[in-house]
Amino acid sequence: MNAKNNEYTEAVGRRKEATARVRLSNAKSTSVTVNGKDADKYFPLADMISTIHAPLKTLGVAYAVSAKVQGGGLKAQATAMRHAISRALVEITPDTRKELKLRGYLKRDPRAKERKKFGLKGARRSPQWSKR
Repeated sequence: MNAKNNEYTEAVGRRKEATARVRLSNAKSTSVTVNGKDADKYFPLADMISTIHAPLKTLGVAYAVSAKVQGGGLKAQATAMRHAISRALVEITPDTRKELKLRGYLKRDPRAKERKKFGLKGARRSPQWSKR
């Protein structure tokens, strides 16, 4: 999904209920913006920020990353961003696919919340049993 004037490369990543639309632009140093805020301000934990930077550090490249994320929790949003960044990097340079796939960055994590079933309290928990 390259732009007509090739200014940026766009990709979408998902995890649970979270969706991330990411744009990668050429830059001298890596900078990450999430929903108009700096990534350090948006994500409270350093672990989440390292999750986002993981594909860029793996390949040793620098891009300006601009992302719009919605839905899910912050951890799921960070993982969705990692997925989107990885997809965009593969679109820019297809030979990086093998390295990113080996690390599991291109796999869309299929785990999601199981739906509640009727007659039960939750997805699997049954009502408390009473002898009398």
